[in-house]
Amino acid sequence: MSGSGAGAGRATGTPAPAGWNTWDVRTHTGMNRLPSGPRVRFGVLGPEGPVLDGFTWRDGLERLGPHTVDGSHAEVTVRAAGHRLRLEFAGGPGDILYVRAGSTGRVALSVDGLTGIVEPTGRPDAAGRPGAAERPGAGDFPLGTVLAGGIRWTVTASSAADRVEGPADALVLAFRGPGTVELRIAPADAPGTAARTAGVLASHRAAADLTRLRSGGWLGDAADALATAVTWNTVHAPGIGRVLTPTSRDFVCAERKGFYGTWALHAWDTFFTGLVASAVDRDYARGIFEQILPYADEAGMIPNRISDDRGRTDDRSQPPVGALTVYQAHLAGGLSPGTRDTTLLRSTFPALLAWHDWWPRARRGPHGLLAWGSDPIAGDPASATLDRARRESGLDDSPMYDETRYDPATHTMDLADVGLNALHIADAEALAEIAGILGEHAIADRLRAEAATARAVADRLLWDGERGGYRNLTAAGAHDPHVSPTMLYALLGGLPDAGRAAATAADLLRPEVLGGARPLPSVARDDPGFAATYWRGRIWAPMAYLAVRGLRRYGLTELSRPVVGDLLRLFLDEWRVHGHVRENYPAVAGENLTGFEKRSDGLMAWGGLLAYLAFGELADARPDGWRFAHPGEPAELCNLPLGEGRLDVRAGDRLTVRLEGRVLLDMAPGVVVRGYRRTGDRVTGIAEGTGDLLVTPPGGGPSVPVDVRGGPRRFAFGPDGTGDVREGSGT
Repeated sequence: MSGSGAGAGRATGTPAPAGWNTWDVRTHTGMNRLPSGPRVRFGVLGPEGPVLDGFTWRDGLERLGPHTVDGSHAEVTVRAAGHRLRLEFAGGPGDILYVRAGSTGRVALSVDGLTGIVEPTGRPDAAGRPGAAERPGAGDFPLGTVLAGGIRWTVTASSAADRVEGPADALVLAFRGPGTVELRIAPADAPGTAARTAGVLASHRAAADLTRLRSGGWLGDAADALATAVTWNTVHAPGIGRVLTPTSRDFVCAERKGFYGTWALHAWDTFFTGLVASAVDRDYARGIFEQILPYADEAGMIPNRISDDRGRTDDRSQPPVGALTVYQAHLAGGLSPGTRDTTLLRSTFPALLAWHDWWPRARRGPHGLLAWGSDPIAGDPASATLDRARRESGLDDSPMYDETRYDPATHTMDLADVGLNALHIADAEALAEIAGILGEHAIADRLRAEAATARAVADRLLWDGERGGYRNLTAAGAHDPHVSPTMLYALLGGLPDAGRAAATAADLLRPEVLGGARPLPSVARDDPGFAATYWRGRIWAPMAYLAVRGLRRYGLTELSRPVVGDLLRLFLDEWRVHGHVRENYPAVAGENLTGFEKRSDGLMAWGGLLAYLAFGELADARPDGWRFAHPGEPAELCNLPLGEGRLDVRAGDRLTVRLEGRVLLDMAPGVVVRGYRRTGDRVTGIAEGTGDLLVTPPGGGPSVPVDVRGGPRRFAFGPDGTGDVREGSGT
């Protein structure tokens, strides 16, 4: 698992339901010991007793701090009963849990899931209830011994506590004063229980910091926000015995005022979450990508949603972004093909290919193009309806589909969609690359040929010459006037030539359409359906990600860079003020999205795509190699997990790229390096812009200067620095 660790000095991987972690979907303020053992919850003592539950974004959850993948370090702050409670956990693999709890009131603790009788230690309190031992000066208060999962557990704290009335299977305690309490829970016969909580917490925190994804300068705390939104949304689903990373805890859990029982997975949510997670831990990301794939049906269709209490959506899927995100995560896993782990590709390729092939069989709509749809399902009266077809698009209430109808003959909308057709073409391209890497060359050739044919047809039919842009096409043959960022997906699919791409993008990114200080609302501002609500105008990270990828495909940096910068500002403002990574962001200044009725979850992993886009301004893994560039402001991005180790990119007076502390590139701010690849015996790339560049050869010898002032230069150096520099920007 080279380059993937994110825990306190431990190798991490696809999380297993073992050890201590925060994976109980019902709470952020506790840990469970899995697969069996006690569940601990913290809160405060209120006027009517302990407040231990709730703590959603709309009810007391104030700030989520760092959280390692393996649970070895986590921090959270909440408010209840007029008091603030800050928790720091040291859990992870193993049997011992250490916690520091600090509050302006009395800290409350509940140890749940007990199968044995609680054995309290110490004298009764003033009301005659069993209390904790008081050993002045000893520093440790044994609070009791409990039985859970067939193991006797001792609960020890730095402060005395009183027993509080609670359920028969729980030990509920209230510590005796405001301040900080340190606590340990360990098997009664476990060695090492004398270790001080403060020292263990500090050790875990320091170890986690060594490999924690970090950012600064122009990027602000974007890395912390991205990582928090992934790791804090990972949960354990006891019914299926799996660890999952769903849309968000609040969204999927009924006890947290969500829409499902205890878990749900959505198709494109899962793929985008996996991509975001790849910047945190590569193996962890692979586990997320693989979560939704086993639920594909016999025809290859990956369902829109699968959940514990509402089952699966057998009538519909969601946008085909699987191969795009998987391939991007693979590219970002190393500086050369040889250092990228192909395990992710091998484990996902069969299902992704089957899903890709399902679309043209099941969703042929008007004019032979693809259209969103819903199949008739026996016993499901809502299937085979326009509402369900809209939900397959992922853009549930988009004005683009206000005038559409459902065609029962094709099981699709009567509207050929630019976004779907372009995504399916881009999906074919990504799958072809994956197939080539895996040695499936016949499949790769077939996919490339299909993509080329589909691209030509889509470009011809979906181009609206009168309006000068790509538009959805009705069954009657008219181009629909609605405009959204999905029109920029045409660039992602490679439909236009370079000139048309630039003109199309510039037209769409005018302030009154999709541009402005809050760019890429989900429908154009001058669209009659624009309402700045949900998919009728809010800014959505998945849509923005795909649109910007389209701009970058054509090298339209002058258009993409300001868009990415404005999106980063929205992302960071929300994080700094509220600690949120939003489901969607306001397209209108001054809108507060914290209310439930506003339909914007407070911590959704795919919101981290806005940070991921900004990372790409410094370091972006592309099919032809890495692109490194100065963003125009001081910035840093550290600890990107690669197969070779940890990559750091810092922009200041110069831009430097380091691998495990060793400088690979040192370049003037005006220089851009693209197509960068590094193997054990060769480093290659293309430098362009203005200024000088120092390239470190793979053998570790002295850096080799490359002068870019005379125009683009291709460079190639061997281990000892010998090689050549040539004019030209071609590959």
